[in-house]
Amino acid sequence: DWTPNTNHTGLYVADALGYFKAEGLEVKILQPAGGTAEQLVATGKAQFGISYQESVTFARIQSLPIVSIAAIIQHNTSGFAALKSKGIKRPKDWAGKNYGGWGSPVEEATLKALIEKDGGKVDSINILTTGSADFFQSSKSSVDFAWVYEGWTNIEAKLKGFEIDYIPLNKYEKALDYYTPVIITNEKIATKDKDLAKKFMKAVSKGYDYAIKNPEKSAEILSKAAPELNKKLVLESSKFLAKKYKDDAKVWGEQKETVWVNYQNWLFNNKLIDKKTDMKKAFTNEFIGK
Repeated sequence: DWTPNTNHTGLYVADALGYFKAEGLEVKILQPAGGTAEQLVATGKAQFGISYQESVTFARIQSLPIVSIAAIIQHNTSGFAALKSKGIKRPKDWAGKNYGGWGSPVEEATLKALIEKDGGKVDSINILTTGSADFFQSSKSSVDFAWVYEGWTNIEAKLKGFEIDYIPLNKYEKALDYYTPVIITNEKIATKDKDLAKKFMKAVSKGYDYAIKNPEKSAEILSKAAPELNKKLVLESSKFLAKKYKDDAKVWGEQKETVWVNYQNWLFNNKLIDKKTDMKKAFTNEFIGK
């Protein structure tokens, strides 16, 4: 779904500690090229991938045959961050500020929902498309706030000596406590090659359970696999996510139908989708906790 980071630690652990081999699997971890993770998995060019609940929902509505088979993190750990000097404490403080993002309709709808719930108007926000620009560099120039992951950018801010204010995405809207990221496969594997899915997820589950219990050691594994990453950031992020991967779920990876339904309803009510799809077919818990 993106460049290697601590959302993916369980995969690298499963590879490094031989959990995949123990299941008779040879797994190659790739960054998507020539298409998105969703497209590669839907067409069978990859058997499994990392996606997000919103991406799976859009894909299902467009009849892409992908299925979420595990929630990597139990609750949404993303939100809106701003340098403390910007004076942004709550959504209504976004008025007259510059938001830096990817230019997605979901972003504008999310900003609109939160600022209006807090008594402001979305047309008072200047929405800029900054792509993957570094949050700290862009905050020094044109950007006042951005959508970030608490377990990465917030920790990076502390390490770099920046003070930031952070607004959790789900603080003002319960429906935004959706699964991000998730592990996906295609419908063919989920229904006709269940043995492969079970073996893969058995290894991956062991990988994330290890990361939960051993954040320091799992950080070393990820840092070795992706040496371009800041080791201190990986370590501190691993410690943070060790408590978030499973959180209040019975087993790592568990998904609830209410979370899928609530977010789809939110997308529909905000006119980001013009029809709904059966969320029971969008995910399954069949391959976790085995």
